[in-house]
Amino acid sequence: MQPYDGDKAARRTIMGIVNCTPDSFYTGAGRMPSPRALQKQVVSHLLGGAGIIDIGGCSTRPGADEVPLEEEWRRVRRGLRAAETTFRAWGRYPKLSVDTYRSEVARRAIEEFGVEMINDVSGGLYDAQMYGLVAETGVQYVAMHMRGTPKTMMSLTDYEEVVSDVAEALKERIEAMHAAGIKDRQIVLDPGFGFAKTLEQEYELLHGLDRLVALGYPVLVGVSRKSMITRAIHVDKGDALPATTALHWELLRKGADILRVHDVYEARQVVDMYNFYEQTIQQR
Repeated sequence: MQPYDGDKAARRTIMGIVNCTPDSFYTGAGRMPSPRALQKQVVSHLLGGAGIIDIGGCSTRPGADEVPLEEEWRRVRRGLRAAETTFRAWGRYPKLSVDTYRSEVARRAIEEFGVEMINDVSGGLYDAQMYGLVAETGVQYVAMHMRGTPKTMMSLTDYEEVVSDVAEALKERIEAMHAAGIKDRQIVLDPGFGFAKTLEQEYELLHGLDRLVALGYPVLVGVSRKSMITRAIHVDKGDALPATTALHWELLRKGADILRVHDVYEARQVVDMYNFYEQTIQQR
């Protein structure tokens, strides 16, 4: 077992999800929430201990329709305004992230709101201008693994060995990012749970997550209330928090750095408990 790594523990972060969409797969915060509801959600994330607030205006659930750019920006801007207002009122300033695969939406978010992170489900494959923007602005960039589009991705699950194939695809993205001038310190990897994987492949990927961690970059994971839970144990998304919590512990054990979640307070407890456990065991 590796010695306790205090720096690694300090890097473990909760990313709180703020969806500004009418068709998100999980509706716990409401669909197309009002500015007041968005502020309330951000407050909950702040009090729960989120280190990152992730604002999204375009659902990427399986089968989701594409949203026009200006409509996506309208939604994202509303969410960013709510976050900005809430940060000022509470005197707390976690990192702001925008969940988008469009470089134009990301650029506007950076220029108008000082967004520090882009969370791109396509890993740069949907927008040829994205890597240039990331290199130019120096923001952090989450490159997620997926295949196809939300409309087609669940028909693209033919892997030779899912962990190896995902690792190779992410290595290709890393090389392309380096070629575009993106620095290692900017790169975060996301294996893409829920995107172009069967239920069985999701758990193979979870089991082999340490092989992706070994690539040497921070790893973000998003399993919160997803179908890999609801389909496995036959529960509704609204009842999937306990199982989500169980998977979060295992993901931390496998080396994940950032948990992207709907339920920040509960995830923060998992991270704090895991850090305490790890430190206690390693110091015996």
